[in-house]
Amino acid sequence: MKVIPCSIPDVLVIEPDLFGDERGFFMETWHADKYQAHGINLPFVQDNHSRSSRGVLRGLHYQLKHPQGKLVRVTSGAVFDVAVDIRLGSPTFGQWAGVELSDKNHRQIYIPPGFAHGFCVLGDSADFVYKCTDFYQSEDEYGIMWNDQDVGIEWPEMEFVVSEKDRMNKSLTELMDLDLLPRY
Repeated sequence: MKVIPCSIPDVLVIEPDLFGDERGFFMETWHADKYQAHGINLPFVQDNHSRSSRGVLRGLHYQLKHPQGKLVRVTSGAVFDVAVDIRLGSPTFGQWAGVELSDKNHRQIYIPPGFAHGFCVLGDSADFVYKCTDFYQSEDEYGIMWNDQDVGIEWPEMEFVVSEKDRMNKSLTELMDLDLLPRY
């Protein structure tokens, strides 16, 4: 297993060892001891699976009282996945890291609690699977505008399909003013 720190050191890209031959392949997608050796040691309590079509952009989501760390991968298709550090007082506050995840590169990304998360689908569709360190609480869900100029995410050049709910997300500055961000 290869672990690559992103531009934000707390966000990690993981390249699992892949064992393959003419029959197919095998890889471990979670091994507590191996991941713990790289600082990923929070217990995972919920697994999620979503399917989205071309151009769908989901995010940037976070929970404030029940922050979720996430271990994310794609089992079919490809996405551009993004983590934004929203922890007030963090040396990387407001910075983002992005990586392409696909069924071809088998990469995972670990996003610790205290980050906003989102992704966009690059191909015809994508199956997106992720483990969470806390349970989803709908009343605790918040979001940052996917195109917040102050964050400056360099999304791929394409037409996006964004839900009405995500179009209503606030800027990082507005959320800071409303005291709706986690502390470092």
